[in-house]
Amino acid sequence: MTATSGTAAKSGRTAWRNWAGNVRATPARVVTPASVDELRETVVRAASEGLRVKAVGTGHSFTAAAATDGVLVRPQALAGILSVDRAAGTATVAAGTALKDLNRALASQGLSLTNMGDIMEQTVSGATSTGTHGTGRDSASIAAQIRALELVTADGRLLSCSEKEEPEVFAAARLGIGALGVVTSLTFAVEPLFLLTAREEPMRFDRVTAEFEQHVAENEHFEFYWFPHTGNCNTKRNNRSQGPAAPPGAISGWIEDELLSNGVFQAVNTLGRAVPATIPSIARVASRALSARTYTDIPYKVFTSPRRVRFVEMEYALPRERAVEALRELKAMIDRSDLRISFPVEVRTAPADDITLSTASGRDTAYIAVHMYRGTPYQAYFTAAERIFTAHGGRPHWGKVHTRDAEYLAAAYPRFGEFTALRDRLDPDRVFGNDYLRRVLGD
Repeated sequence: MTATSGTAAKSGRTAWRNWAGNVRATPARVVTPASVDELRETVVRAASEGLRVKAVGTGHSFTAAAATDGVLVRPQALAGILSVDRAAGTATVAAGTALKDLNRALASQGLSLTNMGDIMEQTVSGATSTGTHGTGRDSASIAAQIRALELVTADGRLLSCSEKEEPEVFAAARLGIGALGVVTSLTFAVEPLFLLTAREEPMRFDRVTAEFEQHVAENEHFEFYWFPHTGNCNTKRNNRSQGPAAPPGAISGWIEDELLSNGVFQAVNTLGRAVPATIPSIARVASRALSARTYTDIPYKVFTSPRRVRFVEMEYALPRERAVEALRELKAMIDRSDLRISFPVEVRTAPADDITLSTASGRDTAYIAVHMYRGTPYQAYFTAAERIFTAHGGRPHWGKVHTRDAEYLAAAYPRFGEFTALRDRLDPDRVFGNDYLRRVLGD
């Protein structure tokens, strides 16, 4: 069956936009291949027609990494766990599988990923290709948990890679920004299901920044949120537990995760967008609304939470030793400006890894993320924040708003040339190219 028969393709131009609504594209056609062979045929046909090919998951990136006027590939039909090797501690999963489905399927088999980001709506290939990460003293991004992968290259080949097979491709393709091919399957390291105890606690900005390194050293997973226009933060410490499981109560969990973090938060952001002068007062109230709590549950239920309030985000990865200074500069900048920021600033960490274009490649890292409610002008805030982050050697998250180009990124990543040379070898005609990749990787 060809990629244009049966279930595979829609002709005619249909507009696509990402989750946040800040990126739009109108591809020549949208293809949903039902098999890897159909995907290979799709790539070969598009190349013969001079069309670009981009795969898109659930659109949770804030950049135009997946935008195209060529062929847009939706991998959702390529989904599910393909195999589990308990002896090796691995699970192989099709690229279009949503992280939420992977987590639930693994848990049903008594297994888990070691670390996660804070949402799980993305496909596994979209999340890893853009560098989605959580926070961890010892465990790194989702891409760093990959042990093997397969991808369709520009000439239609299905290429398998791991540390032993095509190791140069493996080093780069775990976080390939869609530049090297279309990922079809990923093999993750998994471990027996375990419990995490989460301790959430309000803390003053001055204290949490003064004790930052201590908190990172003492906890397997530490993160905090600072509320602009206040001196208040909310901290979260996740550590392995012997149990028993003690999840949040149905009512208290709904109040914290749905009413306050989504329902009320949506309402106050809508008010703040309409009347920006109210934001500092709202921030002072909101920063005191979340109380201390402790609960114990399986990993994905602790790492992740629902995110229904839509926003636009910029995040930079800084050398960990520079993060507190940069955060203090960000606070001082906001305090002396006319900016009105209704979203908290998120701070997380990751250990160094060996992925070519990982934001934590070769260095212990701290992430600082800034957000603005969807529909609110964000350029002035993000520009000022980016100026601070880049002054401290920051690397932008590949899937979040930034203005950096190939010249900047080549200096920020010691292995940048290794990645672009591999791209030249695998995709010399830029079948998988687009404007975003042209900006960040060069031609």
